[in-house]
Amino acid sequence: MNSPIEPSIPQFTAALDFAANQAERILHNYSGCHPMYTVGGRWNREGERWTNWCEGFFPGVLWLLHKHTRDERWRTRAELYTRPLAPRKQDRSVHDLGFLFFSTYLRWYRLTGDPALRDVLIEAGRTLALRKQKGGYLASFVGKESLFIDIMMNVGLVLWAASETGDAGLRAIGLEHCRTTPKYLVRPDGSTAHEGIFDTETGRFLRQSTHQGWNAESTWSRGLAWAIYGFTAVHRLSGEEEFLAVARRCADCYLRRAPAGLVPQWDFDAPEAKPPLWDSSAGAIAASGLWDLSEQVSGETDRDRYRGAALTILQTLCTDEFLARSRPDWEGILLHGVYHYHKKLGVDESTAWGDHFFVEALVKAVAGRSDAGW
Repeated sequence: MNSPIEPSIPQFTAALDFAANQAERILHNYSGCHPMYTVGGRWNREGERWTNWCEGFFPGVLWLLHKHTRDERWRTRAELYTRPLAPRKQDRSVHDLGFLFFSTYLRWYRLTGDPALRDVLIEAGRTLALRKQKGGYLASFVGKESLFIDIMMNVGLVLWAASETGDAGLRAIGLEHCRTTPKYLVRPDGSTAHEGIFDTETGRFLRQSTHQGWNAESTWSRGLAWAIYGFTAVHRLSGEEEFLAVARRCADCYLRRAPAGLVPQWDFDAPEAKPPLWDSSAGAIAASGLWDLSEQVSGETDRDRYRGAALTILQTLCTDEFLARSRPDWEGILLHGVYHYHKKLGVDESTAWGDHFFVEALVKAVAGRSDAGW
């Protein structure tokens, strides 16, 4: 019997070919650039970046294209764009070291087994663990009082480093963060808050908050996608079943609330806009996370449901509504992404992370397995 993915393989392969063409444009037009979001469809014109978290995504795309094609030219370029990230293994100013190093150095290390690459990853994991606070969480870049849902995408680096070194203390820091986050940021229905605020003196949780979502009580769609992917990843990295349960709760919330094509608007609770203000990056992240989740659940029904949802998202993103191939002047891969709605940054544009996780999900789907991810 044919796999449900087989009819979509030509569509997904064509999308990957388009992604490769767009990557070539960046390499040719903006040598050395680590793009973040487009302005009017063009890279390298960003205004405010808010924080320095995106430098791993374009080299990550280059690594993924190498994995998909086995063309050594992509590997050469990926190495060239990855090496300059090494000093950030000691960067204590951001919570985003997983984004930086899992998308680049981990893929490089898996390919070669070079111990020097492993050492970079371990040091980055140890640096991230230094963000531990009294409330049992790793603080966001905003300040010691702030816990972001986004950090679930990064804490896996701490767990990976702990596993590689056998460091039980490091593992405990990672696990504590992974338990604090659902306690305060994941609601009973599986929806998520963007931020939690803590009393830094006592460690007491004070309230949910947001920078990115419509309001503190709403469900910012990219944050929910981070949670699906992040809790699935830490289940795989830690072996702790409780995180799979959280990932499923978040995934089920996403699937209940997303529209027919499963690509959501930028916040599930924002007033309806006309035309809708989608966030294709949330869809791309969710697709990749749901694919991974389908490989970690035990029941065939759940496995098919999550994988089917991932395929539906990818099929939607491969249409002309979201894929930029019908717009020859557009330099990104996916249309209709959102970076920061309130700051008016990258609204209805391409985003580096949206393009990255879209390519990642496509590579997983075409290969039929999850080892392109984290």
